[in-house]
Amino acid sequence: MNTDTATDETTGESESEPEPEAESEPKCGASSGDSNSSSDSDSRSEPSTCGASTGSDSSSRSSAEGSACGASSSGSSSNDTEKSKTREKVGATLEDFDAEPGQLTAVGLGPGHPEGMTERAKTALLEAEHIVGYTTYIELLSAEITDAADDLYDTPMCGEVSRTEEAIDRTLAGNDVAIVGSGDPNVYALAGLALEILESKGATASMVDFEVVPGVPAAQSCGARLGAPLVNDTVSISLSDHLVPMPEIESRLHAAAKESFTITIYNPWSRKRRENFEKCCEILLTHRDSDTPVGIVHGAGREDERVVITELGELEELGESELVDMTTTIVVGNEDTYVWDDRMVTPRGYETKYDY
Repeated sequence: MNTDTATDETTGESESEPEPEAESEPKCGASSGDSNSSSDSDSRSEPSTCGASTGSDSSSRSSAEGSACGASSSGSSSNDTEKSKTREKVGATLEDFDAEPGQLTAVGLGPGHPEGMTERAKTALLEAEHIVGYTTYIELLSAEITDAADDLYDTPMCGEVSRTEEAIDRTLAGNDVAIVGSGDPNVYALAGLALEILESKGATASMVDFEVVPGVPAAQSCGARLGAPLVNDTVSISLSDHLVPMPEIESRLHAAAKESFTITIYNPWSRKRRENFEKCCEILLTHRDSDTPVGIVHGAGREDERVVITELGELEELGESELVDMTTTIVVGNEDTYVWDDRMVTPRGYETKYDY
């Protein structure tokens, strides 16, 4: 049984980007360079010990190019491949800052639309002086939030370490900073990385008043779109081998698939690692019947959302379609999961104890 539903929910993108303001002092509190007026709304930040803007024009929206903490620049060069092989190292340490540290908050945005963000998350973002995040996530923020911030800083994909260190450096320089991510900060996100980098700099979580503001993870937001597939024991596994070797991922898939877990698959497909998805389907079919219900949610809560319920035996061929990409989450049912009225249902076990 298949159900394919498109929604008209908005993504909550800002209508316009805040205009740049020329400043002689950087917002992060580090020493600045020369100040020159500029009307370029896409001006870039110059290097500083805290990673914030110190050069000619401090835009109200900074980009990663030129960041002292190693953010990737927008231009490509013959050295890009070699640079990608170089392990990023922490730049400034605690001794490089003489300000009273601010507050660092890791904020989960939820599924991506304003209604999916918790009130606590919205309040934390409105109170933050600086907001740091992946470019796509910054663009999901409402104008109310972006207009209230003193500075926005974003990096493209694969800038996780650099933007997290940027957020920490700005916090150590005395600013209240929010680092944002979709879903929840503790689910394949940056809350743990922030603590690791704080430790490597010689700082402590209590020193910067570190707080995590939870959000609705993709597994839960997508599960809600599919019906009730996650009401019993469940696990989540990412197919991205950027940080975890594929043999480890395969071992986890085998372990979960042979037990009675429902399985949520994150990061199922990209052009560079289609084999991971194919291997995942192969492993799942080793342990589960081909007619096992599978829910696929593409772009949950966004304008291009699509919801499909299919069977495990049909999953691999869908990897070749636009339905499955890095914005897609897949929920694989267990042996008890069934489809009723276009909804996945995984029994909790009440039927074994009660008559209804």
